[in-house]
Amino acid sequence: MKTLVVFYSLEGNTKFIAERIAKELKADLLELKTKKQFPSSGFKKYVWGGKSVVFKELPELTNQGVELDSYENIVIGTPIWAGTYAAPYNTFVKQYRFSGKKVALFACNAGGGVEKCFKMFKEALPDNEFIGEIDFVDPLKNDKEASAEKAVQWAKNLALWKVVFSLIGARQL
Repeated sequence: MKTLVVFYSLEGNTKFIAERIAKELKADLLELKTKKQFPSSGFKKYVWGGKSVVFKELPELTNQGVELDSYENIVIGTPIWAGTYAAPYNTFVKQYRFSGKKVALFACNAGGGVEKCFKMFKEALPDNEFIGEIDFVDPLKNDKEASAEKAVQWAKNLALWKVVFSLIGARQL
């Protein structure tokens, strides 16, 4: 059962958590990269990031030929922009439709929008089984080590679910 951790990170928070989760799960790691970079600081960061999600923009990704068929489990990580997932996921979801996967979600935020973000992912990725979700508030600014440990513990719980699913043949509990 192969696992892929897909993430987009503007300031490094989501990347930090994604790397911890991927290491714990012995998963492959895919960082979504956009052709045109978003501003990563100051007022422009909020204006451009917010505008891109509100208008459901599809920023061009530089990632090519991502093969999701070989993965049974996909962990998705995003910063929260204007109450939802980052705009590069608009493109990812459109280009790489997938179904029948076990999907876990994590988000990094400054204190809000998590429930809406996860709900929107579930709506955008129907026909998948969502097996976990967690959020981290500014993990690089707050207690970095505690955030890393929280990510590792969550990943361990996901790993336990993978074992259970494999033992019961992916039947519902």
